[in-house]
Amino acid sequence: MRAVEAKAFGEPDVLAVTEIADPVAGEGEVVVAAAAADVMFLDTLLRSGRGKDYFPVRPPFVPGGAVSGIVESVGPGVDAEWIGRRVATPTAASGIGSGTPTGGYAEKVLARADTLAVVPDALSLEQAVALVHDGRTALAVADRADMRTGEWVLITAAAGGLGTLLIQLARSAGARVAAAARGEAKLALAQRLGAEAVVDYSEPDWVEQVRELTGGVQAVLDGAGGDIGRVSLGAMAPGGRLIGYGNAAGGFAAIDAEVAAAQGITVVSLFEITGETTDWNALHDRAQAEAAAGRLEVVIGQRFPLADAAAAHAAIESRAAAGRTILTV
Repeated sequence: MRAVEAKAFGEPDVLAVTEIADPVAGEGEVVVAAAAADVMFLDTLLRSGRGKDYFPVRPPFVPGGAVSGIVESVGPGVDAEWIGRRVATPTAASGIGSGTPTGGYAEKVLARADTLAVVPDALSLEQAVALVHDGRTALAVADRADMRTGEWVLITAAAGGLGTLLIQLARSAGARVAAAARGEAKLALAQRLGAEAVVDYSEPDWVEQVRELTGGVQAVLDGAGGDIGRVSLGAMAPGGRLIGYGNAAGGFAAIDAEVAAAQGITVVSLFEITGETTDWNALHDRAQAEAAAGRLEVVIGQRFPLADAAAAHAAIESRAAAGRTILTV
């Protein structure tokens, strides 16, 4: 079968289409004939070698942590009724808080039967794969943020896959959204999805702009991390909540705990959200149900054929990508 391998650590051009053996489902596993694969910022980190301190990957490896498609075969202990069903799922190697997001950029992909989500008829397989990681994470963040009617919520990286969902979830909760992103096109997307105020965080005074527009936000949902997440504390009103779940701007935000405590601000990290008690399958089902009912728009900003995985990585790394990036198989 065709697959995309990272032949070495390096720039996007280390990704190459190759022929590898078809996977065989083991105990509790299925083989999915993939229609689409998710492309995450984390994939670009692993390919570059910058993620090897946290994930034990060694070239050559097949990137990709989630796919959608049709179940082709099942392993021992798995009900044969899964065969032929449309599903979306993490790969068998992937996992929240453990595992490695690999194996997805391929025509056939191993997955665990206990992570399969049946895709509703109202959703395309492309929409479904875009929700595997972002849908459940967005709901977990929104649930923890406890957004309230009339309060201001600042969302950083607002035009990304997670950010576009969180704008909509915040609006559904009755909150007023201030969206921070980079560039006119991304800010326009945030406005279309319901952001009431938008700021470009490539401008040096963006935090002051947020304060002027909102009077100080009651919650920050930080999908950017790095310095962007760190300084977003300055946009907050006393007694607020900051949920840090992203690291695209250079690692998770290093929030000054003393400054936050002095203002009565509660800081919650991604690792506090991704605990063992979180029911990720239930969150995934909720996300699909909301999208299938038309209450949640899945923004797919870029589609690339499997052979153009390098171009997909380049788009993400250049910050040109908005919404979700997927590979079609």
